[in-house]
Parts: sequence; structure tokens; C-alpha cells
Amino acid sequence: MAIYTDKRGLEQTTERGLERSLTLRGAVTLNLLDMIGVGPFLTLPLLLAAMGGPQAMLGWLLGALLAACDGLVWAELGAAMPEAGGTYAYLGKMFPGRWGRWISFLFVFQLMFSAPLSVASGCIGLAQYAGFLSPGLVSSAKIHALHIGQYSFSVSAGRTSWLAIAVVVVAVVLLYRRLSEMRWLATGMLVIVLATLGWAILSGLLRGHIAQVFAFPPGAWRLDSGFFAGLGSAMLIATYDYWGYYNVTFLGGETRDPGRTIPRAVLLSIAIVAVLYLGLNASVLAVMGTPAILAAQNLDARRALLSTFMQTAWSPVFGVNIGSLLGKLAAVMVMITAFASVFSLLLGYSRIPFAAARDGNFLRVFGKLHPVKNFPYVSLLALAGMACLFCFFSLADVIAALVVLRILLQFALQHVGVMVLRVRRPDLARPFRMGLYPLPPLLALAGFAYVVISRPNFYREVMLAVVVAVMGTLVFVTSALHTSSRVGDRDD
Repeated sequence: MAIYTDKRGLEQTTERGLERSLTLRGAVTLNLLDMIGVGPFLTLPLLLAAMGGPQAMLGWLLGALLAACDGLVWAELGAAMPEAGGTYAYLGKMFPGRWGRWISFLFVFQLMFSAPLSVASGCIGLAQYAGFLSPGLVSSAKIHALHIGQYSFSVSAGRTSWLAIAVVVVAVVLLYRRLSEMRWLATGMLVIVLATLGWAILSGLLRGHIAQVFAFPPGAWRLDSGFFAGLGSAMLIATYDYWGYYNVTFLGGETRDPGRTIPRAVLLSIAIVAVLYLGLNASVLAVMGTPAILAAQNLDARRALLSTFMQTAWSPVFGVNIGSLLGKLAAVMVMITAFASVFSLLLGYSRIPFAAARDGNFLRVFGKLHPVKNFPYVSLLALAGMACLFCFFSLADVIAALVVLRILLQFALQHVGVMVLRVRRPDLARPFRMGLYPLPPLLALAGFAYVVISRPNFYREVMLAVVVAVMGTLVFVTSALHTSSRVGDRDD
């Protein structure tokens, strides 16, 4: 462990051989790349369909509030325990003894599923936008139903899946370098991401009709069971689109002045993205209107909503039909945006199995650093391989499985844990303390519980989480018994 002095004269240490080179600007950049993926450009039709009209925007507002409550938890933990792996490090300190090691292991085990699911969702979305440029990329897909008991999943084998896998491969190639070498690459991608959002919002302001944003259908605000079930589905989609503000915590061992940088990066990212998302969706509604978006649910237009939006907004201009050209340009920019998210996701998540392996609580091979570039290459390659496998599943199934797995086997544990830690370790140095404690973790727990159980057929994803938890527990117990037997043999 190396020690150096930062520009404020404070002593900093490098975490397990990693270099503390990530600044606030870099942390916010990586968070935004993670958050602003293909999600908001692809999921608006799903969001509107959940509630049947623009009242679904309530899901975005409540999603922002939920992200803020959750972000305060991440900010406090990240500042207090700035280590590689984020949640893995936190859980081990929140819960004492073998319980803590089991829960930490379980988190890393589920991450081997949920992180690749998140990466795959961005790759699938990118491939669907590529289909707008070349319809042949999506027209040859073969859809199969995979049945497990009474539940079914859609599996696609075609050019879209192979293109999505190619995206994972390219991201890995670009990530095969030191973190400090990726600063300009990440900054360049962020410029394109923000330019895409800015162009979309400006198009809505110039070419849209604000009345369409508030064109609620009859009975839109009738507070019956259908309303609350739809709101739950809308919030699930919004939750997926907002996630990523915590990416910096996984890089805590590589962050400069983490007590200040991590909380600021988390909260700034949430505020920036909340404004951008609401502006983007209001712009799309202002130009296209809810009926046109819902009518495209089963058409190719849904695969590339922003491209269709640009075609509608800019056809014609001064008698010239430039909408088709701008629609294709929008597709290219969204594809770059999706790739930037995949890049950031793989970068952040690859540090978690590495941290667990270095701690002796996961497969030892994941603790290897590249001998020259000094990054956890085994962890990166393993997550990328799993992501390639999930590229064969449908986007809707991938999103639902990801969100429920992450809520039940990470977020819920972390929110309970932050309150346990306040009781167990009141002496722990906390450079950032959340305000209005304990309301943020309690509201976040309630909000995530509502997202999980309010949707129809939510049992499918809950059962998946149970299966993953059982499998992880069996692996943990087997590993613990094997370790105990080896220790016993050495003692003899």
C-alpha cells in the first residue's frame, strides 16, 4: 500500500495496488456515462404504456426522488469507506463476523449476473438503434420462448444479438489500459452524450407543442389498483434509467480525496441527470404526442425512438425534408451514447470481484492485476463474457431481472446496513453524513419495495433472485468448508 500527499496536503493511500487518480470531474464523467445510456432513448414507450399516457411522467419524478434518497446512502458510505468494490466493502463492515462475509459474498455472486445484465441492456439497445440505419440487422432475428416452470423468457438469436456481443468486445479492447489513460476517451464520449441530449431537448423546444406534454387521457388520475400497478411498472423503468450515480463508489480505491469527491460526484450526477431526463421526455412528448408513441409499440419505430422523434420534428424545414438524414444522425449519436454507458459499466463493476478476491472472499483468480497496465483484467473479462451470453435475451426481460436482482440482493441489504452501522460504529469517521437521517434509507427501502411488488407477475423476478441467493449460499458454504478442511490439514 503506497502513500502520497494530495494537493491539499492530506495523506492519501492507494488501495491494494490501485492508483488514486480519479478526480471529481472524472468521477462525474464516469457516473454520467453510466447513467445516460440507451435507456431514456428506448424506454419512453414502455413507460407511457405502463400508465397509458403522459401521467407516466410521475414515474420519472418519483424515480428521481428515490434516486436522491438512495444516493445519500451511497454518499455517506462511499466517503466513510473509499475502497475498491463499493458495496462489497460496506457490507463486510456493516455486518460482523461470518454473517458479513456471507452477505458480502452473496452480493458479489449476484453481481456476476446483475452487472452483465446491465451491460447487455446497453448493448441490445445499441443494436436496435443500429437497425434503424440498416433494417437487415434486426429483421433476421429468431425469437424463442424459454420456459422454466410457469414462467417464460424471450431468447433472440440473430444479427442483433451478434452485433450486441461485438459491442462488448470493442468495449473490452478500449478498457485494456490504465485508468489514467482513459480520461480523454471518457471525456470525449461524455461530450457526445450531452450533445445528443441537448439536441433532443432543443428540438422539442423549437418544434414541439407543450400542450401534448399535458394531454392526459380521461381517467388518467383515477387512483385505482390499475393506476398504482402502472405506476410501479413506470418506476421500475425510471429506476433502471437513473441508476449509475454510484459508479464512483466502486472506484473508491482509485479516487482522490474520496471524502469530498465521492459524495459530490453522486449527488451532482443525480441532479444533472434528473433535469436532463425530464427535459428529454417532455421534448419527445411535445413533438410526437402520446398516441403516436404508443402506436409505435410493436413497430420498428420503437426500436429507435429518438430517430423517429427527429424525423417527426424536422420534416420539413423551409420546404426541405431533412428529417430522414437527422434521424440517421440521431441513431449514430445514441449508439455512441449506449457504448459510453457499456464502457463505464464494465469499468466500474470489474473492480468489485477484484476487491472480494483480494479480501479472500471470492475466487482467487479475480484478484489478479494486469502485469503492465495495473487493472483487474480477469474480473473485466469474466463480466464481459457473461454480458455476451445475456445479449441473447429480450431487453424487457433483461431490465426486469436486473432491477429486481439489484434491489433485493444489494440495495435492500445496504439500506438496512447503513442504519446498523450507525448503531454499531458511531465512532466511524464519516466525512459526509446524510441529512434527515434515518428518512433517506427508510424512504428508499419503501420505494424499492413498491417497485418490486406493485407490478403484475412480479413473482418471476423475485424467484430469480431467490435462486441466485440459494446458489450463492451453497457456493459460499462449500468454499468455507473447503477452506476449513485445508486449514485443518495444515494443522495436522
